Amino acid sequence: MRPRSVSVAARWFQDNLKAEVFYAVKANPSSWVIETLIEAGVTAFDVASLSEIELVRSVSATARLAFMHPVKGRSAITKAYFDHGVRTFALDSHDELQKILDATGGAKDLNLMVRMAVSADGAAYTLSGKFGVATHDAPSLLLAVRQATVDGLMGVSFHVGSQCMRPSAYEAAMAQVGRAISRAGVFVDIVDVGGGFPSVYPGMVPPDMQEYADAIHRGFNEMPVSETTELWCEPGRALVAESSSILCQVELRKGDALYLNDGSYGSLFDATHSRWPFPVKLVRDGDSAGELKPFRFYGPTCDSIDHMPGPFYLPADVREGDYIEIGMLGAYGVAMSTGFNGYGVHDIAAVEDAPMASLYGLAPRSIPTVRTTAEETARKVVRFSRPKGKAGQRKKSRR
Repeated sequence: MRPRSVSVAARWFQDNLKAEVFYAVKANPSSWVIETLIEAGVTAFDVASLSEIELVRSVSATARLAFMHPVKGRSAITKAYFDHGVRTFALDSHDELQKILDATGGAKDLNLMVRMAVSADGAAYTLSGKFGVATHDAPSLLLAVRQATVDGLMGVSFHVGSQCMRPSAYEAAMAQVGRAISRAGVFVDIVDVGGGFPSVYPGMVPPDMQEYADAIHRGFNEMPVSETTELWCEPGRALVAESSSILCQVELRKGDALYLNDGSYGSLFDATHSRWPFPVKLVRDGDSAGELKPFRFYGPTCDSIDHMPGPFYLPADVREGDYIEIGMLGAYGVAMSTGFNGYGVHDIAAVEDAPMASLYGLAPRSIPTVRTTAEETARKVVRFSRPKGKAGQRKKSRR
């Protein structure tokens, strides 16, 4: 883990985006991430479950929490409101609105956020298929929510999709939401542009982050809102992607296939199911061949789906016993890890070196394949700890 990269990213959002920053806990639910963000000034969190609420509360009793999952269990709503002081809840239907009102005993101090369906063009992962009220259905729901917020605030939210590569997508979505607000004839207190802010991966180098901030500011200025309307955002990946990598060992080589002790049921879900070629480097004492060759990876479980096609470029003489560092796994690496087949337990080391790539000036934007020695890697470690508890269960709803 690289706490400094989280701090740098958090400062960038606070300095460049004129919005209240809510960290999307689902991206990386590690306690050290929450602690680092709070130390860096981010004290508001987008939570999607009671477990995430309890996690943040275990670190901070005063952090602002927004329960932004559009569909929640009644007991989770009740406990969030009465036990943990949550006042902000998202919804995308009349039924969910009534559920929130019932579960909170008709509370008058609710902040209610209507999740809108918007276009997800330009995103690596589209998130428009499951949540969000359609534009033609939005006016009646907006009006009902406006009437339900007595002493609280009423807002709109949306999500342009994860790993959004087009800054203009935010501007277009805000125009779409603005038209629905005008048709409903309501005043909104909050505009939440959600997440989707990207990171940099091999073959996926997004535009400069300032272009995203500029597009959001332009879109907000054109919306039918007042000077008192608040602007919120929910970055996840962009705050933590650079913060973690894994160091795994080669247990066997078969031609161009390397069998590792981590895989798709561990930290490499996206490398399997989305075929993202995360950056890699060989870690070995001694020299290695200069020629680079494409490899594919297999994880340690008995499931044949535990396969990461890559290609991952490593020195041609990589062999059993070598270590491979796989970078840019701070987002959804830890979050998607399971204990399937008895694997999934990691030791955690805090290091001070730069990530393999960065959008915030911590490293070159390009991602070269490099080699390093095990001794050099060991010197980077400044603190060591073993995680407590069992590996988490795989989350089906993500990003």
